[in-house]
Amino acid sequence: MTTIEQNIAEKVVLAVKELYDLAIEMSSVQIQKTKKEFVGDLTVVIFPFVKAAKKSPDLVGAEIGNWIKQQNIGISDFNVIKGFLNLSISSSLWIDLLNDMSEKGSQFGFKQMTEDSELVMIEYSSPNTNKPLHLGHIRNNLLGYSISEIMKANGKKVVKTNIVNDRGIHICKSMLAWQKYGNGETPESSKKKGDHLVGDYYVEFDKHYKNEIKNLMAQGQTEEEAKKNAPLMLEAQEMLRKWEAGDKEVRSLWEKMNQWVYDGFDQTYKNLGVDFDKIYYESETYLLGKDKVEEGLKTGVFYQREDGSVWADLTKDGLDEKLLLRADGTSVYMTQDIGTASLRFSEYPIDKMIYVVGNEQNYHFQVLSILLDRLGFKWGKDLTHFSYGMVELPEGKMKSREGTVVDADDLMAEMIQTAKEISSELGKLDGLSVEESDDIARMVGLGALKYFILKVDPRKNMTFNPKESIDFNGNTGPFIQYTHARIKSLLRKAEEFNLSAMLSDVVLNEKEIALIQKMAAFEVVVAQAAEECSPAVIANYTYDLAKEYNQYYHDFSILKEECESIKIMRLKLSKMVAIILKSAMFLLGIEMPDRM
Repeated sequence: MTTIEQNIAEKVVLAVKELYDLAIEMSSVQIQKTKKEFVGDLTVVIFPFVKAAKKSPDLVGAEIGNWIKQQNIGISDFNVIKGFLNLSISSSLWIDLLNDMSEKGSQFGFKQMTEDSELVMIEYSSPNTNKPLHLGHIRNNLLGYSISEIMKANGKKVVKTNIVNDRGIHICKSMLAWQKYGNGETPESSKKKGDHLVGDYYVEFDKHYKNEIKNLMAQGQTEEEAKKNAPLMLEAQEMLRKWEAGDKEVRSLWEKMNQWVYDGFDQTYKNLGVDFDKIYYESETYLLGKDKVEEGLKTGVFYQREDGSVWADLTKDGLDEKLLLRADGTSVYMTQDIGTASLRFSEYPIDKMIYVVGNEQNYHFQVLSILLDRLGFKWGKDLTHFSYGMVELPEGKMKSREGTVVDADDLMAEMIQTAKEISSELGKLDGLSVEESDDIARMVGLGALKYFILKVDPRKNMTFNPKESIDFNGNTGPFIQYTHARIKSLLRKAEEFNLSAMLSDVVLNEKEIALIQKMAAFEVVVAQAAEECSPAVIANYTYDLAKEYNQYYHDFSILKEECESIKIMRLKLSKMVAIILKSAMFLLGIEMPDRM
């Protein structure tokens, strides 16, 4: 709620009390932007007060409107249509609001963190160390990073975490394939990023494994038998057993190949512009999970079957029974997540935990929430699984084992190159040095990628179309970036004007009022984005603001305006639009070039 809306709401509360002897809360006053077909700037919904007043909606609206107008708070006129009180706000109030926003500058819309602020831990990325990051990981990382920044903008303390899945049969598959077919190849000798090299051997394992299955089936085994009996799979399982037993040779190979992957991941994260405050490793937390499950077994939270396996009975919660420890004592993913949660809880005073994980894991986190609550974690019951939809290309789904994934590094490089080509064709890089052109192409290419993904409701599946994302018109990152660059160019031409001075006595036109209203809504949008855990709320607001400004820029002169005070007002308004566009895109992890 803007300061103008808050002031009106306060007066409505007083009006209803004085006119109808009805005490209401300010939160019950509904104020919205007046619809375009009616005269006015802000509309108060009258219906909640009609019953107490025992009068028609239009009469109640007229009485409240008259009462408010007499308070001299800047209401220049009003009208009532079918129970809606439409208020016209004087230019002076809008100017005051613009002055107030300008004074706050880049801090407008953001709340400050305090010592008492809630601590929110957000887990995202969660890669496996047997392959490089792909398009699906990009959506995960962009969502997790953006939600983190949005929470910070709402005054929360935020800890960004990553759990690396660095153990298990899938890791052993890459290791075994490298042992058998690698001939000592390294990232240095192959000139490949380490995560790409390890991923190649994951694909290599699958290729040889499928051939073994085919041969065994030709010898009369069923497909299921062949999959179990294939020599490669048996060797991978044996390697995993050796790893769990602490075999020095296997552990040494595991450490070497995992380090290759970590180095590769670090480069990808850097290029994508995401980071973490704390990284956890499954190899270090899975044993903690086993300890927690055994504690739960002793206290009766879990139970043990005759074969020695440990289970949780969730039937009273409308679910089934969940395996936590296998008969041979080995853990499952749920056990590992309990261990990681236990470690995090001991290290941080967590108030809220958000897991950014795809919607195929909905059941998993439903169960995890119940189990953590039973084990005594105060935030367990309220943990948030930020469940997002899958991302595909127009060609369809991706499969890691078959090597058909869209590699994150390749996609980013392609987006940057495409941005450079299109920007050059449109003349947006003219007059810039090679270094400046490359930097702008990077910002535009990555901005296009990030915005296209983040503007979609995160809970929906989506198709990422690289060609559609790099368009300087329409609901795209480059369109918003270009709007920002256009304003920065305008401001460079107007450096002689003092835009820090307070404005007064300027009459605004309809579009200027609409722009100030749209800008003022940024505070509400930032709060809404946190409430809904949705970067899409920020993205689509930003597009609407950029679109509205461009229309204004097209319709009205700014530098050529003859009236000095109007010119300064329009420059100040433009500057504030640029500030909000940059702040909003910052929350999406998108950089804004000053030149394009």
